[in-house]
This record gives sequence, C-alpha cells and structure tokens, in this order.
Amino acid sequence: MKVLMFGWEFPPYISGGLGTACFGLTRHMTEQGTNILFVLPHIKGEKAENSFLDMIAANKVDSSKSRIRKIAPGSKLKYFLVDSPLRPYMVDKTYQAKLEAINKINDRISEVTHRKTTANSVLDLSNTYGQDLITEVARYAYTGGYLGTKETFDIIHAHDWMTFPAGIEAKKASGKQLVIHVHATEFDRSGENVNRQIYDIERYGMDMADRIIAVSHRTKSIIVERYDQAPEKVVVIHNAVMKEAKLAHARMRKGFTEKIVLFLGRITTQKGPDYFVEAANLVLQSMQNVRFVMAGTGDMLPKMIERVAELRMQGHFHFTGFLKGAELESIFSMSDLYVMPSVSEPFGITPFEAMLHGVPVIISRQSGIAEVLTHVLTTDFWDIEKLASSIISVLSHPELAETLAEAGHNELQKISWHHAAREVNNLYKEMLG
Repeated sequence: MKVLMFGWEFPPYISGGLGTACFGLTRHMTEQGTNILFVLPHIKGEKAENSFLDMIAANKVDSSKSRIRKIAPGSKLKYFLVDSPLRPYMVDKTYQAKLEAINKINDRISEVTHRKTTANSVLDLSNTYGQDLITEVARYAYTGGYLGTKETFDIIHAHDWMTFPAGIEAKKASGKQLVIHVHATEFDRSGENVNRQIYDIERYGMDMADRIIAVSHRTKSIIVERYDQAPEKVVVIHNAVMKEAKLAHARMRKGFTEKIVLFLGRITTQKGPDYFVEAANLVLQSMQNVRFVMAGTGDMLPKMIERVAELRMQGHFHFTGFLKGAELESIFSMSDLYVMPSVSEPFGITPFEAMLHGVPVIISRQSGIAEVLTHVLTTDFWDIEKLASSIISVLSHPELAETLAEAGHNELQKISWHHAAREVNNLYKEMLG
C-alpha cells in the first residue's frame, strides 16, 4: 500500500507533539508494510542538527525519483521537502515576522540565480511566498495538486489544518480517497475566539475527507458538534509514545536539594501556564523546598515572567525556553513531578514522556490523554487550589510519588505506536475494500 502524506512538522523540524506523533506513527506503519511519501514545508538553507534523515533541502517541488530520498537504506518512508516558511502553531503575526526575516535575507543576495522550470517534473514555488498565512497555505496546496498527478499512491493522509488544502488538491487531481488527521482544532487553540478563516479551512477539509481520524474522543466530540460531521465518519485513534530511546528512572543529580515541578509545552492560553503559575504561588505559601520550571516558548511567556516577578517567586521559578534532545532528557530526569494544566488538550503526549522517566504526573481533566491513563492525578484546569494541593501531596509523600511513578511506567507498556499504526493501516484497508 502506498500513501501520500502531508504534514507540517517532523523530526528534526519539530516544535511540538505533532512531529513526535508523525514520527512514531509513520515509523511503525512502514514496519507493517505501508510505503509513505511524506511531504513537508521547508525553507531552503535551513540546517538540521544531528539529523538521522537523508533530506533534500529543495526549493522546488520535484517529482523525479532521483530527488526523493529514503530515510535509511531499506526504509519504506520517503521524505519530501517543500520550500515553505510554514511552521507549527503559526498565527498570521508570526508568519509575517518569519516572512519579513526571509525577505531581508533575500534582499542581501546580490547575485540572482535564474532557474529553469521543467514542466514535466518541476513545479517552481521558489521566491513566491504568500503575503499572509492563509495565502501561504493555499500556495502550499499546489504541491498536493502537482503530486496528485505525478506520484503513484493508493490513499492520501493530511495532518491538521495547514495541510488540508494540499490533501484536497491531491484528491481532486488523483481521484484517491482522503484521510484527514485532526490533532487539534481551532477551538482548542483559540477557545471561542476562533479565527474564522482557519475554521473554514478545517471545516472544508472535514467536509471533503472520506474519513477523519481524531486523537481522542474529546476531539471527536468537537468535530461532530462544532463542525457538523457525521459520527460514523470519525474514528478515534489515540496517540502513543516511543519507548526505545528513553532511559526510564534514570535520575540526574540536580546540584541542589529542592524538588522540581515541571511545566513543559507551548506557553499559550491553551496549555494553561497561568494556572501553573498561580498554583505555584499557593504551594510556596505552604512549602519552600521546591522549584518550579516552565520550559517552552509562546505568546504568554512575557506575561508569565511578569506575573512571577509580581508574586516575588523569582528565587523558586525558572524559565528555560524551548528544550529538545539531550536538554529535554535532562529536565525530565531531574524532575520530581510533571504538571499539564491544559485548558483544552486534544491529547497531549508529554505526560507519556514524563512517565517514561519515572516522573509522577498531574494532568487536567480537559485533556484527551486522560482517556487512556489511570495512574495519574487529575484536576480541572481552573481549580488552582486542587492543583496546588495535589502538588503538595506528591512532593510531601514519597510513597505516593513512588507508587504513581511505578504504576504509570507499567501502564505505558500497554500503549504503543505499533497498535496505533495498525489501526491506521486497518482504516486504509477498510476504505480501499
């Protein structure tokens, strides 16, 4: 079976859980015999650090087989880079800033290289980035129409709203069926203040899709109720976690005696960083032998820094910025508790990561991962008193922390990307008859 798959992040180009999910899912799908051509936005000249992928930094959509590289010899997952400044979790403001930076770099180039376009093999998208986010999404969609006529495949799979138009164009060009994978909706990202243009793209993608994959029953409910989709059209396939590269229970020396409580994720309204800060303030009124760490970046970061200063918690609160790789491993291994107080979380993979490192976890009831985990503490995101009380309980009772960590780690043994990949492959087979 051959799949044309559209995404907008994949390791090492990764900003959040979607890239991790795409990697785990596609890796196991290919192990089960599925061939995947993965199409990804990419800016020419960006360098990947410590990449295990054999990637072509192309600024043209080239369908010739010589320009499509496999990740590794014998791999069934091929990687296709498309020149585009699209990035995970973008809004129009950040897209404009990215575009301005790219244009400044281009303006410094004194020598203009003239490129020839071969109609049979190349669709030239270079130096024509859209002037706003929605226009760029539409420009990227041309890739779908082009590859839909040039590549041979059995089914189309598109991840989240930025790639839905590309998936639709591929469907129109090829006549093949389309699966869209909803990892988050505009209601998760923006609450009730949705961007109407993004909502319309999501709705159009769902209307045009033959089947919809939701990462949780919570997400399925939103798809059915807010986007008017038939329940039987939507299948729930939960995310999982990669276990091979993790050193569970490996602890690093911190260099200090205080406990560490970790928040890790985008510092945006959706993730509830403000509730974490307020709960930290309540905890520090009862115990001082604790430090709170907020790892990540986002539009609410300046406000969180100001609030921590206002509450005079600077001595107990640390902002690390975005972490990845060894840095991520280190902060997990040093942490005594992980907290995910998300306001609206379609799924949420980071609790899996914490549990793999032997870290007890507190999550909000408003998260999709709460559907699959039992050995965690849960609170409503808005209940900072309950959150603070739960934090104090775990930090004050080593036996509780140890029980949660051990039981949680054991629970993860039943959760795998192999199972999720089999469900996706089975969905394909059902659709293809």
